[in-house]
Amino acid sequence: MLFKRTKHVLFHAAILGTALSTPVFSQQQPVVIDVNLTKVKAPMQPIWAFFGYDEPNYTYMKDGKKLLTEISQFSKVPVYVRAHSLLVTGDGEAALKWGSTNAYTEDAQGKPVYDWKIVDKIFDTYIERGMKPIAQIGFMPQALSSKPEPYRHHWKPGDNYNDIYLGWAYPPNDYNKWAELVYQWVKHSVARYGKKEVESWYWELWNEPNISYWKGTVDEYIKLYDYTADAVKRALPTAKMGGPEVTGPSWDKSEAFMRKFLDHVTSGKNYVTGKTGTPIDFVTYHAKGAPKIVEGHVQMNMGTQLRDLDKGFEIVASYPALKKLPIIIGESDPEGCAACSEDVSPQNAYRNGTMYSSYTAASFARKYELAEGRGVNLLGAVSWSFEFEDQAWFRGFRDLATNGVDKPVLNVFRMFGMMEGNRVEVKQNLAYDFKMVRDESVRKEADINGIASKSGNSAAVMVWNYHDDNIPSPDATVKVSVQGLPSQKVMLYHYRIDKENSNSYEAWKAMGSPKQPTAEQIRLLEKAGQLALLTSPQWIEPKNGNATVEMQLPRQGVSLLHFKW
Repeated sequence: MLFKRTKHVLFHAAILGTALSTPVFSQQQPVVIDVNLTKVKAPMQPIWAFFGYDEPNYTYMKDGKKLLTEISQFSKVPVYVRAHSLLVTGDGEAALKWGSTNAYTEDAQGKPVYDWKIVDKIFDTYIERGMKPIAQIGFMPQALSSKPEPYRHHWKPGDNYNDIYLGWAYPPNDYNKWAELVYQWVKHSVARYGKKEVESWYWELWNEPNISYWKGTVDEYIKLYDYTADAVKRALPTAKMGGPEVTGPSWDKSEAFMRKFLDHVTSGKNYVTGKTGTPIDFVTYHAKGAPKIVEGHVQMNMGTQLRDLDKGFEIVASYPALKKLPIIIGESDPEGCAACSEDVSPQNAYRNGTMYSSYTAASFARKYELAEGRGVNLLGAVSWSFEFEDQAWFRGFRDLATNGVDKPVLNVFRMFGMMEGNRVEVKQNLAYDFKMVRDESVRKEADINGIASKSGNSAAVMVWNYHDDNIPSPDATVKVSVQGLPSQKVMLYHYRIDKENSNSYEAWKAMGSPKQPTAEQIRLLEKAGQLALLTSPQWIEPKNGNATVEMQLPRQGVSLLHFKW
C-alpha cells in the first residue's frame, strides 16, 4: 500500500497567529485563497456531468458497464452521455474509433429495414443507471450513403487519422428516407422509454461537420439538419434538437461554418417547410487544448481550449434569438484524439497521472467564468473520455479508467459530484484569473486557485496546483480561508489527488508496471483508484463563521475541502 502524507493543518482564527509563528513545512510564502460562502455568484450548474466517446459498443461491455455505473453513482443529477456511430451499419463489433448498430438496412426492393436491438442495448445501459443520452443522429447508414464503398475502416494508433473518413461520412442518397429513419428512431424511443423520459434527452445531428466527418458541403449539412429537426419534432414536438457540433470556433473555418449554420436556423429558408428558420433548442461546438513535447517534457496549452470556448460563447451571444439557449460543449478536452495512445503520441503522456486531473479541475472552473463573462447559458461540457476495452494497462489513451481501474482524473469528477448548491466567491487576487489563462495559458507561476460551492448543509472548496509544464516543483503552501460557515461544530473531510493519494497509476508503477496484474494486484489497484481522504475527518469549530485550512499541495495536485453540518 502507498504511504499517504498528512501535510494538512487546520487553524481556528483564534490560534492562527500562534500556529503560523513557527513554520511547519516550508519557508515559502503561502498562497492565500479567500472563500466567502455568503457571496453567491450563481447556481453550481453541474456542467461536468457530461461524458462521451467514439465507440458506442463499449457501452455494454464489461468495463464499459462498470465505469458507467461508477460515473452514475458520483452524481446527484443525471449524467448525460454522447456517443458516435449510433446509426452506422455493421455487426456491432467494437474497435478503436469505430462502432455500429445496424439500425438501418434495406431489403432487395430498397425498402427500409429498421433494427433497434443494438441501439436499445446502448440506451438501456444508460437508462438503467439513471443516465440520459445526448442522442447523436449519425453517421450515415451504408444503404443511404451517397458513396457507400469503402465503408468500414480499421484504424489503429499510428495510422493516418484521415483513413477513418469513409462511406459513413457522406450525405444521404435520399433525404426523405433519412428523415423517415430519424422519425422512426424517435417514435421507437418514445414507445420504449416513455414521452417524459425522451423529452429529457438532447437530440443532435452529426459530429464536427466542418471537417472530414462530413463529406458534404456546408449547405448539404444545413439541408440535412432541416430534414432531421423536422423529423424529430414530427415524432415528438417537445423533443430538444440542436447542433452544429463544429470543431473549435477560434479556427476561422469553423467559425464561418458555425455562423452560416446559425444564420440559417435563425433567418434562412427551411429546406423542408419553405418557412423562415429551423428549430434549435441548444447550441453545440467543441473546445480542445494542444499539448506538445518541450525539452523532453509534456507542455499543455489550456489557453487554446479556453479560447475555443470563449469564441463560441461570443458567437452565440451575438445572436439575440440564441443568446439564452443552453450551450453544450460537445467535446471539451486537453487535446483532440482520445484513441491516440501515449506510445505513439508522446505528448499524451499527461493522461495517466495527475496532470490530467489538475488540468481538469483548473479548466472546468474557468468554463463557468468564461460563460458568465459572455452572459451565455452553459449547460454542460462533455469530457470526451471513457474507457478502451481490452487494451494494455495504462497505455495512455484519454480515458477515465484502464481495464476497470479508475485513473486519477476520474476522482476530480467525484470531487465535483460533492459540489452542489450555489457557486460562491473565491477572491481573484492570485497569479491567474480566467482571462489571463485564456490569453496566456499557464506558463509563468503555477496556477494555484480554487472554486467553491455552498448548499443548505454543506460547503466545498476545490483547490489545485496546476502548471502547463509537467516538471518537478516544490510543494506549495496553501492557506484556504473560509468565511460564512455556521457557528457550530462542522465536520471537515479533506480529499486529495496527488502522487500518493487517489492514484492507481503510481500504485501500478510501484508494483513494477505489471503487464498482467494478478487478481490481488488488481484489487489493490482498484482500491488505489478511488478518491482518498488525505487525513481522517475531523470536527472543527469555526470562530464567527471563519476557519482556515493550511496544506502542502504538490504540483498537479488537487484537494477538496468538504464541510458538512
